[in-house]
Amino acid sequence: MASTSAASASLPAHVSPPVPVPAPALRRKRNRERLRTLGFLSPWLVGFSVFFGYPLIATVYFSFLHYNQIKPPEFVGLRNWKYVLTQMPLFGPALANTLWLVVVMVALRVVFGLGIGILVTKIKSGAGFFRTAFYLPYLAPPVAATVTFVFLLNPGTGPVNEILGAIGIPAPEWFNDPGWAKPSLVMLSLWGIGDLMVIFMAALLDVPREQYEAAELDGAGAWGKFRYVTWPSITPIVLFAVVTGVVQTMQYYTQALVAGKLASGVSIGPATVIQPGYPDHSTLTVPQLVYSLGFQNFNTGAACVLSLALFVIAMAVTTLLMRKRAGLLPAED
Repeated sequence: MASTSAASASLPAHVSPPVPVPAPALRRKRNRERLRTLGFLSPWLVGFSVFFGYPLIATVYFSFLHYNQIKPPEFVGLRNWKYVLTQMPLFGPALANTLWLVVVMVALRVVFGLGIGILVTKIKSGAGFFRTAFYLPYLAPPVAATVTFVFLLNPGTGPVNEILGAIGIPAPEWFNDPGWAKPSLVMLSLWGIGDLMVIFMAALLDVPREQYEAAELDGAGAWGKFRYVTWPSITPIVLFAVVTGVVQTMQYYTQALVAGKLASGVSIGPATVIQPGYPDHSTLTVPQLVYSLGFQNFNTGAACVLSLALFVIAMAVTTLLMRKRAGLLPAED
């Protein structure tokens, strides 16, 4: 009371002292603010819980069960995990193919997309035509684009091999050769590079022109301007492209499955059971193995174990890339 009286006495005559807020009223105000914040977050919380939280918990739960989607599930402990990690013959090739695609496809897509973005931004005339030409393949549906690409690279009747043969270059078997199947999928992904081109174009056009002018005054050439001006400005966008590319490639399914089936020449009918990975399991990826186990062989427990293994690997790689000292962003002092 003495301090309050002293503070009131020190105030000017025309200023009234602050009125203290009762503790219950302050608590009610804070509760209303929390409820308001929770109301704004509720759409995201509901979506996260329904489409991520519950499926993740259910996947962990079913990984310890034997469940064929017909009979009631039966608890089997770590039997599914032991089978997938030590006894499944196709898990190793599928994981190796997936990681190969992550390393090679993501790296080449980022490099190729950045190169096309730089090229289009430097063009003085006809830039709109080239932007459209490079972006249109990305708009093609994945199945249609894969069918077209397999037709172009058909070793017997494809126009690509005919052109290579006409100029005296040995024509590969492409999707029919285990050594060329994955590089052919990489070529297919580079054909639809329009999404990364647009992202990198926006980042490149956002670099201040004054920095390029200052670099020119310092005597920097084309490589110097890219290294000391362009690259530091676009590294967050490059990191974004790498992280999203890793996540998407970890889920690589449609193109590899369709390309393998078309190249194998197997006619797909209503009762056809598709065995992925042609030729010689060279295009088999972990998502294809998950689908084959869960929906063709009705081994839900093993499919859940594969899904969790893929999730853990994707999270580990993403976490490593997001760390500034291990990723593309410069380390903080």
